[in-house]
Amino acid sequence: MSVSTERRTFSDTLAGYVTHFSPGLRRFGLRTSDDREFTVHLPPNVTSRIVRNLGDPYRDTTGATLDMLAEGRYLFAYGICYTWEGGERFEAKEITFPEEHRGSYVFEHPAWWVQQAAAVADFYLRGHFPDGKYDWQVFRTQLTLHGTHLPDFDGADVRQETDTISRLVFGLSSAYLLTGEDRFLEAAESGTEYLREHMRVDDVQDGIVYWYHGIDVGPAGQRKVFASEFGDDFDAIPMYEQIYALAGPTQTYRITGDPRILDDIDRTVALFERYFRDPEHGGFFSHLDPITLAPDADALGPNRSRKNWNSIGDHAPAYLINAYLATGREDFARLLEETADTITARFPDDSDSPFVQERFHADWSPDRTWGWQQDRAVVGHNLKIAWNLTRIKSLVDKEAYGQVAEEIGARMPDVGSDRLRGGWYDVVERTPDPDSGLHRMVWHDRKAWWQQEQAILAYLILAGTGKDPQHLRHAREAASFYNAFFLDYDDGGVYFNVLATGVPYLLGTERLKGSHAMAGYHALELCYLAAVYTGLLISNDSLTLHFRPRPDDLPDRTLRVAPDLLPPGSVELARVWVDGREHHHFDAKQLTVRLPEGSEPVRVRVELEPARLRLRIRTEFDGETAHVRCDGVIDSAELTKFRRILSEVMAAGPQRVEFHLCELTAMCRPAINELLFQRTKAGLHVDFVIVGCALPDVADALLATDAFVLEGGDECTHD
Repeated sequence: MSVSTERRTFSDTLAGYVTHFSPGLRRFGLRTSDDREFTVHLPPNVTSRIVRNLGDPYRDTTGATLDMLAEGRYLFAYGICYTWEGGERFEAKEITFPEEHRGSYVFEHPAWWVQQAAAVADFYLRGHFPDGKYDWQVFRTQLTLHGTHLPDFDGADVRQETDTISRLVFGLSSAYLLTGEDRFLEAAESGTEYLREHMRVDDVQDGIVYWYHGIDVGPAGQRKVFASEFGDDFDAIPMYEQIYALAGPTQTYRITGDPRILDDIDRTVALFERYFRDPEHGGFFSHLDPITLAPDADALGPNRSRKNWNSIGDHAPAYLINAYLATGREDFARLLEETADTITARFPDDSDSPFVQERFHADWSPDRTWGWQQDRAVVGHNLKIAWNLTRIKSLVDKEAYGQVAEEIGARMPDVGSDRLRGGWYDVVERTPDPDSGLHRMVWHDRKAWWQQEQAILAYLILAGTGKDPQHLRHAREAASFYNAFFLDYDDGGVYFNVLATGVPYLLGTERLKGSHAMAGYHALELCYLAAVYTGLLISNDSLTLHFRPRPDDLPDRTLRVAPDLLPPGSVELARVWVDGREHHHFDAKQLTVRLPEGSEPVRVRVELEPARLRLRIRTEFDGETAHVRCDGVIDSAELTKFRRILSEVMAAGPQRVEFHLCELTAMCRPAINELLFQRTKAGLHVDFVIVGCALPDVADALLATDAFVLEGGDECTHD
């Protein structure tokens, strides 16, 4: 019996929105991001789950799968595709839901990214410092999938790369900003000290600071590695290594205000200005000769007189925005403006490609023959430009910044993302294939963790500043893919790469979670800024940040607490605590805190919120009584927030719940019903109390049930 050559089976993932569901036929329609329609069949043994965070238990929903297939719900279906002559059939084996229910994405909960930041940071602390002592001499650039040092290096010379340490310090500082956990700051400060003591060259005569590529640590001592020994930059001083040497210390400076770090930043920028800047054509060269410090030395070979994305654009996210946030200095602002001006003037290549041009000769003519890049596009660099131009536009409001960012945001999904399975690709050809019209993959169709980060942050900030629902859709789809497939629940941390289907790729250096390329930087930068953008620009939630400066180290003892470059007037400082006590000397609009005199570190906790916050809910729980204070409007747009917070309050098991509703100006009937519903679920042993007054229709509806108590009279009034 012959078998048709047309028959084929393969596993695949589909990502999209449910269009219809036929329970009797056990199948549903799925519309992908590019509007293709598929029929997904459900065998009896299909399983399902909700996306979970690091540290959370498995969330099995297999028994409720059919009930969860509501129209419009976003999901991932992994299964087997059968094709034969004249037909095909896709059978789902696993369904992953990134939403609790339609429109309620798990990663938009205010605690999601904070929890993930702590888990990722702890993974790196356990891996590098298993004894709990943050001695960076034991740090290793490479870290295994399981979070251990490679045994091959035991007792032998070990390379410690400056940028890998700095990137991890950045991540640890970001985790502290979100969590206030001392271990993260302690490790970040000791890492910063290690960089200053072992990787820094303090050139007092020239007034500059520069950074070694790394050091080799062995039984006989240390050997400094001056020029880079990484393949693309061998025997040169690449600018991006000098830039990223500042990343960790600068983020630490935001927390501590240590003036020594600021001095290092200033004198490293002096290095950039003196040796890397092109005085003739503008911008910065990508490499210097380590002997002559000249950018045009013949010894540089293919890196001679070159400029690239890293030497121009990487200033902004790596250190410059954070240096400005911490200081408010005009020179940092001017350099950010110059960076954005150069990007908008030089990088777009509308006539030849939807992707930006990334490499240039000294005169800004495109370099399309360099090394591995040739005429190829790194998808994440395009997204990074959209993200950072949008950030800088909040500081320097130039139309070109927004225009280029929006154009990139509109183009990239079609040419850089997987609109069938979800996620974002790595490196593609900048110009389309003449036969297919596709931008072909250069090496593979795998998806790297850092490219997903760029997509999430780019579309979150575009959505948050421009309110375009398409940007929000792209942000949610990217965050769904990342949280569904990149989190390693077994060993911790995040995977380097996954296959196109989302299955982890665990071969070669991509198996590692610590390497020249990976050190917790992007994963923790994502946690920090996704929390900022989601809470303050998308979901209208408050955000808590933590600092620990020495007041006398700060000019005028003024601590700057802006979370990022956000649109002017979009965020306000609501509350401040210093060493656990509420502090009232702050400027709500300027996002600054005036600290008391003192030479010892103080703990500063700040609560930021959207300036146009429609509903503010604050809760307190003393072990028996929960206080729920509501201010603003509870309508259909705010109902999800109200339900979430009320459910969290009841999950704590209070014996008494006091509702302070005096400051509510409107409350929709579904919100009143939610209170009634939670009252019924709590049982008669729990007291539900309305303290003070409430809107008449609210009070009447609640008191009519005889399940609520009114205390405090009606001394409050409403307009």
